[in-house]
Amino acid sequence: MSTGTGGEYWADKALPSVFKHDLLKRYLPQFGGMTGAQSHDKRVVYLDGYAGEGRYENGEPASAEIALRVASNFRAQRGITLECFFTEAQQKSFDRLNQIVEDYQARNVLAHARHGEVDGVLDNVIQRAARAPLFLFLDPCGLVLPQARLVDVLALKRPQKKPPTELLMNFSMMAVWRLGGHVRSPRGNERSLQRFDDVCGGTWWREYFAEATAPTAKEGAAEDAIEAVAAEYSRLLAQRTGMFVQSVPVSHHPHKRAVYRLVFATRSQYGLWVFGDSVARARDEWWKTVDAREESEGMLPLWPMRPDPEEVAVRAIPKVAENLEQLLLRVRRPVKLVDHTLEIFGDFYGQVTEPVVRKAVQRLHEQGKTPSNGVGVKRTREITVYPRGIAA
Repeated sequence: MSTGTGGEYWADKALPSVFKHDLLKRYLPQFGGMTGAQSHDKRVVYLDGYAGEGRYENGEPASAEIALRVASNFRAQRGITLECFFTEAQQKSFDRLNQIVEDYQARNVLAHARHGEVDGVLDNVIQRAARAPLFLFLDPCGLVLPQARLVDVLALKRPQKKPPTELLMNFSMMAVWRLGGHVRSPRGNERSLQRFDDVCGGTWWREYFAEATAPTAKEGAAEDAIEAVAAEYSRLLAQRTGMFVQSVPVSHHPHKRAVYRLVFATRSQYGLWVFGDSVARARDEWWKTVDAREESEGMLPLWPMRPDPEEVAVRAIPKVAENLEQLLLRVRRPVKLVDHTLEIFGDFYGQVTEPVVRKAVQRLHEQGKTPSNGVGVKRTREITVYPRGIAA
């Protein structure tokens, strides 16, 4: 159950939400476009499980209105129906959300607002998406659904590649930090610990904090434990669902630890590719907002801390080219870039946008290591790269 948000939260968009919402705004239209055209009735189902008020008091769209705008554009421009479901447990927030949903319903957007917890409507949404692509956005201000429930949905109810199912979820690092303190404390709340056991799909996470809070633990061990728990959570989710799972840290400030991680799950290499590109672009928007807010408060911009996107790209190109070269040497056959997303991007996944990969292909071509140069292929991810000695 989400812990809820106060009125101050909805006054203006905090930096973590800048990143999260920019990412959603970039990725959701691409998921809908990629999958909706193949849907039997050109319909895609979307669930925002903790939708809140839907819009900030300054008029900026929150997650719900971002999705509603995408749905409106899809209907008008592509003939694709993005059927939106929103749930919100707090009555005041739901009332505001429902008004926004009704406004879009009047514009012929297929949308539904439900008062209550997401678990109460999840099965109905899955049933509605029986023959349609499904995107789940779960963004609580507390603990998310138990992992067993997610596995039931992703591995049992929606195990197939088509119609596709994807998940973008908030895994709270602050909750991990808070609950980690309960593990060795004699006053630890066992009920809260058991609730997090359910979220994590077992008691395994407690071991990290038992070690981190021991008298012999090194400095910073608790912070390391938080990151280790988040990494193991994603690994288990991938193992138990058979999906590709990626985790993205989100923070309030460059000098502060992540307040949560956005956990993304997909069965599609296309999804992996486009999500990584969207993360890189959303991260750049986050940095721009950091700079703008620092400047508005009379502070010096944080340029020394900000990675220059062009410099990162320059560093990435030879490494991505090397990754691709090693892949060609290993498989000894032509490879379509999108079929090997993580192997090609390597450590630069989510750090650089897809044009870097095209430049890496051109670099290999200039070095005589592939006859392929990517010319004439509109989308970088669709480029097929041939090993040296095999004609393109």
